[in-house]
Amino acid sequence: MNNYLKLLCFSMILFSFGCTHQTNTLFTEGKWIDLTHDFSEETIYWPTAEGFKLKTDYEGITEKGYYYSAYSYCSAEHGGTHLDAPIHFYKGRNTVDEIPVSQLIGEAIVVDVSETALANPDYQVSVADFEKWEASNGKIPDSSIVLLRTGYGKFWPDRVKYMGTDKRGPEAVKDLHFPGLHPDAAKWLTENRKINAIGLDTPSIDYGQSTHFESHQILFEHNVPAFENVANLEKLPVKGAFVVALPMKIKGGSGGPLRIVAYIK
Repeated sequence: MNNYLKLLCFSMILFSFGCTHQTNTLFTEGKWIDLTHDFSEETIYWPTAEGFKLKTDYEGITEKGYYYSAYSYCSAEHGGTHLDAPIHFYKGRNTVDEIPVSQLIGEAIVVDVSETALANPDYQVSVADFEKWEASNGKIPDSSIVLLRTGYGKFWPDRVKYMGTDKRGPEAVKDLHFPGLHPDAAKWLTENRKINAIGLDTPSIDYGQSTHFESHQILFEHNVPAFENVANLEKLPVKGAFVVALPMKIKGGSGGPLRIVAYIK
């Protein structure tokens, strides 16, 4: 065996050992936090959307003596903890299945505006809120997943406290009150920072009283997806969490149910 082949084999052995060691220790020194609300008859949807329905197809002991259960479900794309794909508010941008997985997995930062937002259900997260975060934590890293903590997650699934109304139908939309992201802040993020995705613990990235959903439009023009109705943000640090946010991969979809989790050390 010549020297080149010996060096190649030795390198492969070292690489294999390193990968095995890393695999054995990866994600074992911290804990996983589930950032997803359950889907059930209590799940909150937009007032104009149908809620989650679960139908029992079979549940019990079969004629052959073993237990078996199977169910059918029906759900709008945009309800519960879910993802908004850019196509939702911007023609020609990514559908759910087109969003690169790399945008949905990575380091997260948490911008906590809960003290202000809980006192004002129409609060909109501002550029100043991001500048304040950066003054304490440094510049928002490239490829970050930005999570906005308004504090409204603690009201789930009380529709009145969480979104301002429990009414249904088009007429109920005018009664929606919950915090969101100000369009100026959405513009600042897309023009001055390089984020992968953004999420928050309310029903929409735009605040409840929005009529033109400008933050959606601004973010989605730049193919930045949004996570809505995210749970348990109070359990995350301001930076350092590792987030995995994988939606149901609906071909051509404008959104879908999302299972989002975070790993913290």
